[in-house]
Amino acid sequence: MRIVHSIVELRQQLANAEHPAFVPTMGNLHAGHIALITQAKPLGDCTVASIFVNRLQFLPHEDFDSYPRTWDSDCEKLQAAGCDVLFAPREHDLYPEPQTFKVHTDPALADLLEGHFRPGFFTGVSTVVMKLFMAVFAGKAQGTAVFGKKDYQQLMVIRQMVRQFALPIEIASGETRRSADGLALSSRNGYLSEAERAEALHLSLTLRELGRDALAAANAIEAHLPALEAKAMETLSRRGWQPDYLTVRRRSDLQLPHAGDALVVLGAAKIGATRLIDNLEV
Repeated sequence: MRIVHSIVELRQQLANAEHPAFVPTMGNLHAGHIALITQAKPLGDCTVASIFVNRLQFLPHEDFDSYPRTWDSDCEKLQAAGCDVLFAPREHDLYPEPQTFKVHTDPALADLLEGHFRPGFFTGVSTVVMKLFMAVFAGKAQGTAVFGKKDYQQLMVIRQMVRQFALPIEIASGETRRSADGLALSSRNGYLSEAERAEALHLSLTLRELGRDALAAANAIEAHLPALEAKAMETLSRRGWQPDYLTVRRRSDLQLPHAGDALVVLGAAKIGATRLIDNLEV
């Protein structure tokens, strides 16, 4: 595996690649990230991963400085997975001057759910992903990028961005990887105490129950949804969580569902000081 830090080095390394397959990450890699690398390998002629903790997507009170950085372990995992190139830019490599030009996202998709509770989050995500795409895919006739479904809304925002900018990039999605007890793998799980880790499973359990209730009420989902969501919020709150949202949306655009729509259940909640997200297609 070749490790490069500058965009110039990366483009030199990819000069002979016709169809790179790319997995962007913020590091602190777990089995979910490695599954995306494995998924990416047959999708291109050079497998590229990036590690970059993107300041633009963190609010002032969030954990940018304390976000776990596990460089040696990350490199070992990527090499073992068969990654060909690791792009690990320093902040001045990716942002050599203040990033005043940004990708402003569609409010109808990006200002609800995560975007409502983390204002500006998807502008920061979309801007860094666009820069990474330009670094990896510039001059290429085609490419593939792989994103996990765990960040469901993010996946939809990136797909919309690629479509509207007519980028020659296929966006592939990887299923959420879970621990044996069902907890969605996340870099932030490392923040959890032993007791919080045991409790954390109840986010996915509550979402599963909400999904079952939504399917049972599918023919009249609009009438029943507010009560179903309130019940789920109360379930977690009683257990000591601080839920931001537990909701049922239609998969196509994350708007409120109507009878007959394909559904996804999404949630975000804090246990202690750690905010976790999860989702389930139902």
